[in-house]
Amino acid sequence: MSDLPDVETLLDAAVRALNGTRRDGQVAMARAVAEAVESGEHLVVQAGTGTGKSLGYLVPALRHAVAENATVVVSTATIALQNQLIGRDLPRLTEALEPLLGRRPSFAILKGRRNYLCRHRLEGAAADPDEAELFDPHVLSSLGRQVRRLHEWAEETLTGDRDDLVPGVSDLAWRQVSVGANECMGAQMCPFGDDCFAELARAETVGADVVVTNHALLAIDAVQGYRLLPEHDLLLVDEAHELVDRVTSVATGVLSVRAVSVAARRAARLCDVDLTERLAETADGLALMVDDTPPGRLDHLPDALATAVAAVRDAAHACLSALAERPKDDDAGARRLALAALEEVHRTAERILACAQQPLRERQDVVWLARGARQTPGLRVAPLAVNRVLRQALFTDRTTMLTSATLALGGSFDLMAQQWGLDLPAGTDADAPPEGTGAPAEQAAEEGERPRWRALDVGSPFDHARSGILYVAKHLPPPGRDGLHPAYLDELAELIDAAGGRTLGLFSSTRAAVQAAEELRERLDHPILCQGDDATGQLVKEFAENEAACLFGTLSLWQGVDVPGPSLQLVVVDRIPFPRPDDPLASARQRAIGAEGGNGFLAVAATHAALLLAQGAGRLLRSVHDRGVVAVLDPRLATARYGAFLRASLPPYWGTTDPEVVRAALRRLDRAASQAA
Repeated sequence: MSDLPDVETLLDAAVRALNGTRRDGQVAMARAVAEAVESGEHLVVQAGTGTGKSLGYLVPALRHAVAENATVVVSTATIALQNQLIGRDLPRLTEALEPLLGRRPSFAILKGRRNYLCRHRLEGAAADPDEAELFDPHVLSSLGRQVRRLHEWAEETLTGDRDDLVPGVSDLAWRQVSVGANECMGAQMCPFGDDCFAELARAETVGADVVVTNHALLAIDAVQGYRLLPEHDLLLVDEAHELVDRVTSVATGVLSVRAVSVAARRAARLCDVDLTERLAETADGLALMVDDTPPGRLDHLPDALATAVAAVRDAAHACLSALAERPKDDDAGARRLALAALEEVHRTAERILACAQQPLRERQDVVWLARGARQTPGLRVAPLAVNRVLRQALFTDRTTMLTSATLALGGSFDLMAQQWGLDLPAGTDADAPPEGTGAPAEQAAEEGERPRWRALDVGSPFDHARSGILYVAKHLPPPGRDGLHPAYLDELAELIDAAGGRTLGLFSSTRAAVQAAEELRERLDHPILCQGDDATGQLVKEFAENEAACLFGTLSLWQGVDVPGPSLQLVVVDRIPFPRPDDPLASARQRAIGAEGGNGFLAVAATHAALLLAQGAGRLLRSVHDRGVVAVLDPRLATARYGAFLRASLPPYWGTTDPEVVRAALRRLDRAASQAA
């Protein structure tokens, strides 16, 4: 590696070529990644907004890949961020570094198979759509039109990538022409294997210097055992604060009436009618029990519900046994689809029953019944912790770097490290009962050694104390459960009026956001946009273009808004974003950690709130020229014992609890922005 320029020289060349500015934090990050590559020590880096962390890890990664002729894997939180790296960052960076590295590094994107059109699945999609009998005629008509459009697109697309289809189609339509990894019969058996879009995309990753994937695919590789990622000795995890949630989502099983009905429908093509009718009947029984069971965590499975779940398990097993007796090359595509659906139903039902039969303290999973406007009614089962899985998948056979703008919670990296399994010793059984994320380190198993890792906070180019104010409305009453208190609405109106609009309102619930928007539209002259009125992207665009406007919304706005300049000078948070007390997974995790002697509230509820608060507060300063206020209406941030932990997780803004001081500051910012316009 000594034949190549050092990392700092490469970084300087890249910054110059991209017309950027040298940033101390970016240099420190690049050096640290290079040192981790050399030492094999895992690295955790907090890199504040504006650091340029993509270059900070990509430059040493490219150097390593070229020097060692090795593949580096980069995992991001979403496919959108994948596309940003592939479509913007890496093309410019590799061109800039080519003269110094001696060749242009290659890169490729790796998405899940479900993101690509399946030619074999397409053949039967129009005639026999999955789940068709579950939807009304209007939906089926629309579905048919979308599937016909997909047939036409299949004749012209070169990639089969869903992201290349503009405008897009519904998730239901796309499911008719795509398959997951567990549904694919394999390229060797498939009559379209030579022209498979997913296989062609995967072939692009072979020998690539950098492969960009996402946390969901990383989780599938880790949790479900599919070997999806190429061999690599360096893994870079961006937006690492989202990793645990993404892995948990992949590891969550869902047993719904729809899933059982689809499995029965697919099996009907290959199994005796008596078997598939029996499975379909268990879906009806499950539906009755789900309707009779209140939503929420199920520490004890009611006998009638357990009987319904057992009936589903046994019927699915009977269908699986019948399929096992058929020739494996007999209608291989339909067989694979049926097996995937049946195996998922059987595995989830078995997992739910096994959990219910274990003593509470020994459970690895939590079971709950979900029912709501935005989710399919049914039973869910999820792991209490994913730290053991991550310990094995991320830190055993490679060097791993994890980075985000938000990782040091309460001023320490320990909480996130515990969630990732960095505090677990080598040899820890990934299938053993969890010890409880957040439990004291000395309670971990003693065999083996813990992974060697170090943490680094490279700061931010922003001068938070001079550029921003953290205002906590200490004089307001604590938030209640019956919507926004009138005093909160009065405070919000006064803040918006002082700011001249320019406000991003981050609310803990859709109900609160809508209430605030409706009431303040009557009281203020400023345009107030509310999430749900239009596509979120369009609302953000309108907000950015109109400095007098306000934008109110919930979770996706806490992390997904990037509006530099005078259109956003006030971020308002209505309440500390703790998980709901009745959240089944969070409450079960909190209880399990407490049972192991850890601080469940700190490890789960406070960590969740700290991550979201830090992400929300990070919406304020998006460039070195930005100025403004983060206003938290919840007085507990100033008065509660945990307030210090939450405040220590936020950027180091100058703080005040004086409403007159903050309104005066907002009026000055408004005047300055109006004069500059």
